[in-house]
Amino acid sequence: MLWAMILFAITYVLMLVFGKFRTYIALGSALIFIVSGMLPFDQILPSIDFNVLLMIAGTMGLVKLFIDSKMPALLADMIMSKVPNVQIAAVALSLFAGIISAFVDNVATVLMVAPIGLAICKKLKTNPVPFIIAIAVSSNLQGAATLVGDTTAIMLGSYANMSFLDFFWYQGRLGIFFAVELGAVVSASILAWLFRREKGAVEKSNERTVVTDYVPTVLLLLSILLLITASFIPNKPEITNGLICVTLLAVGLVYTWFKSRALASVIDPLKTIDFETIGLLLGLFLMIGGITHMGVIDAAAGLLAQLGGGNVFWLYTVIVWASVLISAFIDNIPYVATMLPVVTGLAGALGIDPTLLYFGLLSGATLGGNCTPIGASANITGIGILRKEGYTVKNKDFFRIGIPFTLAAILPAYLYFWFIFG
Repeated sequence: MLWAMILFAITYVLMLVFGKFRTYIALGSALIFIVSGMLPFDQILPSIDFNVLLMIAGTMGLVKLFIDSKMPALLADMIMSKVPNVQIAAVALSLFAGIISAFVDNVATVLMVAPIGLAICKKLKTNPVPFIIAIAVSSNLQGAATLVGDTTAIMLGSYANMSFLDFFWYQGRLGIFFAVELGAVVSASILAWLFRREKGAVEKSNERTVVTDYVPTVLLLLSILLLITASFIPNKPEITNGLICVTLLAVGLVYTWFKSRALASVIDPLKTIDFETIGLLLGLFLMIGGITHMGVIDAAAGLLAQLGGGNVFWLYTVIVWASVLISAFIDNIPYVATMLPVVTGLAGALGIDPTLLYFGLLSGATLGGNCTPIGASANITGIGILRKEGYTVKNKDFFRIGIPFTLAAILPAYLYFWFIFG
């Protein structure tokens, strides 16, 4: 286990220091995990989240058709007509992404909203890096708001037998949705402060971009509807969301072919699929599979239990903030899967209802990924989009937004849960 921890730590340091080579570093580390036996061959495929990889590939191609239709440019025109300056445009777009992400996977949300942000920045002639980072972290925040917002929320709902409405009203009290929204309001004020120097007026124009084809927009909206619908289906295949996105891309490509009869119209959307981002995620999935197999995550869960002692408030505090820290570096899905039975056991030993600890775990694990540029799939996706546009995201660029945003979002939720469910 020690060697797995050392390799994992060295890999993350190298990825943070050498940002341009993150994909190769992650894949190289994954190879070491496999060759050394820390990730057995029979655990390779189970460690890979094919659902996320298929979602990214399918949605990226679909978004290319969406962009070519000029719909993002029209939406940018509409948003710009309603906001007074660049600062408010950034905050409004982030809140918009958050609302969508409460019902749709975070990665899909970033892929859908980022083109609008890029179109706005192009019209305003401003740097899109902070815009896209703000969209990514806002998407991560809202993932815990509803049962269908994020995989970890679905896991909690299944484990605790919670329904969609339980996230709004649970045990006669306001549920986790309102804690997340409270955090969203506070974090939006932080974004407004971070963008305080972006006071450039948004030029108003009566001219609107003309959309050339509404079919890609219909397909994208259909993907949102199908993703929401699929979240209510019990015992569905794990790659359901990915298959939805890939299938709709195939439909879009067939439609484009019949419309243009040009091979380029089919090949161009496929070229936009960011295989570098997919490679980075693949490497991370395998690394996390390795440390999970070697017992690192189980050890972390046991350590949290020891640190919590027998005091409910201290235990709750440790679970929330340790989850934030751990999820900044470790994928929150295996972490939450491991911690749910641990939390249940701790609550049982103390003779308390586990709800407080459940919600603290979910909020901390969901938001922790916003602390680092490689802490969440949505962040990796957003940075990949910027890279394809020719922009380099430095660690300090991400930390400047991600860390204060995370603290502003988690503090209100932390206090909310204690006073409501403590």
